[in-house]
Amino acid sequence: MHQAEIAAAQAYVRLLAAARAALADPADPPHHMPLLTSPMEEADDALRGAGLAGNEARLFRLVRELRPSLSGSDR
Repeated sequence: MHQAEIAAAQAYVRLLAAARAALADPADPPHHMPLLTSPMEEADDALRGAGLAGNEARLFRLVRELRPSLSGSDR
């Protein structure tokens, strides 16, 4: 895994965490949606830079290497 791939996988993990946090409060989710703009842009840029845009299978393999707990195997 090279540095651009690591950065892309980490950006995806940050986006996932931000989305979970924004959507955790079901009372008023539309007001939290703008908070996702920056993490989405970061993830998109990192995915393009690593050549992973459109290659979700490779991205998810990298994410599982970095964060095995996100694979769902611990549930």
